Amino acid sequence: MIIDFHTHIFPEEIRANRSKYFPGESAFKLLYDSAKSKLVGAQELVNTMDAQGVDRSVIFGFPWKNLEISKKQNDYIMESVAKYPDRLIGFCCLDPSDKGAERETERCLAEGLSGLGELAFYESGIDVKAIENLEPLMEICRNHDVPVLIHTNEPVGHMYPGKSPNTLMQIYNLVKRFSANTLVLAHWGGGIFLYNLLKKEVKESLNHVWYDTAASPFLYDPEIWSYAKAMAGLEKILFGTDFPLLKPTRYFKELESSGLSPRDIEAICGGNAAQLLKI
Repeated sequence: MIIDFHTHIFPEEIRANRSKYFPGESAFKLLYDSAKSKLVGAQELVNTMDAQGVDRSVIFGFPWKNLEISKKQNDYIMESVAKYPDRLIGFCCLDPSDKGAERETERCLAEGLSGLGELAFYESGIDVKAIENLEPLMEICRNHDVPVLIHTNEPVGHMYPGKSPNTLMQIYNLVKRFSANTLVLAHWGGGIFLYNLLKKEVKESLNHVWYDTAASPFLYDPEIWSYAKAMAGLEKILFGTDFPLLKPTRYFKELESSGLSPRDIEAICGGNAAQLLKI
């Protein structure tokens, strides 16, 4: 079974008139101002899954500052899961700083969504205030025993839309503070798994953390797959495309030349996710 752990879909009203949603949503404008930044719906995602051999996908929207938009987006995620129950797995997405975030998270999980994410702090990074805002949401997710997917990125190198000012220390503080939660760090966790080589503390602190591979072909050389296996552990790697940013075949092609065994690739592309999601 192939499971894509990181995909974004949007309802028709947003896809048809994205600029209407730019005011008050600076992060959304930053990522989607360009016409080259695709917005797709559930049907287009499922069509791509069929064409490229993906069995199931984890879907979510965007962490809107406006909670009413988040609610509509989450409703669309629920509708999409109901339409394709054997293909799509929905996560609740919102802005953790909103006063109604706890209530919306409870609503989404009570109505059958399978996790929380992709939560992102594109403009602030994962600062002290972000950690404070996450506290009640993390407690809810612990109580429901569901994973939380957090946007992270490498704190060095070239800039691009969506690259937040997070630091490695911020990411590390996040995983230490929420050690009782199941955390998935997007985009290889900004490379923090490299510090599993340290002899003290870090390996234990990262024990409850998984890493998705979203946007990897844009960011890393193909050697990242074998390095991640050695340093993070094969069982902690989750295939994620960030679709529609990239299609699955781009990753499959890299994996073929990664030096990993077919069994390793099978675990990364679905086995690990199936275990984490209890499928």
